[in-house]
Amino acid sequence: MSVAFVCGNGVSRKDIDLSKLKLQGSIYGCNAMYREFEPDCLIATDRAISEQIQKSGYSKTHRFYTRKPLAALGALSLPKKYYGNSSGPNAIALAALDGHETIYLLGFDMGPTVNAKFNNLYAGSEFYKPIDAAPTYTGNWIRQIAAIADDFPKVTFIRVLGSTTAKIADFDKLKNFQHITIDKFCTAMM
Repeated sequence: MSVAFVCGNGVSRKDIDLSKLKLQGSIYGCNAMYREFEPDCLIATDRAISEQIQKSGYSKTHRFYTRKPLAALGALSLPKKYYGNSSGPNAIALAALDGHETIYLLGFDMGPTVNAKFNNLYAGSEFYKPIDAAPTYTGNWIRQIAAIADDFPKVTFIRVLGSTTAKIADFDKLKNFQHITIDKFCTAMM
């Protein structure tokens, strides 16, 4: 069974040791993750951070996807079908397109922090909203992820739930979508 771990940047994945997961499957990450960890595949759709990643030289030596790759810097263009999707949903789509049969979604919190603020590990850093900013609207991400699950009915998608992970009713309707608590995930995988 081919396993992938797709990492969103919600705070629920803060204490997960990604180096241990790398031994069990491929890791797909988004945006600023490259600052602290080198996933097997990195995705950034926002222009500013995408350009920073490419100009840093990262995309010459790592698998990196974006909407508009800069010339001769090694970045790959996102698949046409998912071109308009955000970074996290594109990471999920790429994991499915790469043939992984089970895809775990980590840090896809889609809700506010316990203080009702912006839920992102990189809050307050370059290209991100301040720590005390209001939560991001997640409706587009929900629709995009549900559409990807529909596109890949033979893939099992498992969303890992932490204390800041919002319940999403749309995901409960998907036949190939499951949920697991972060505690059970860590016991099983680490």
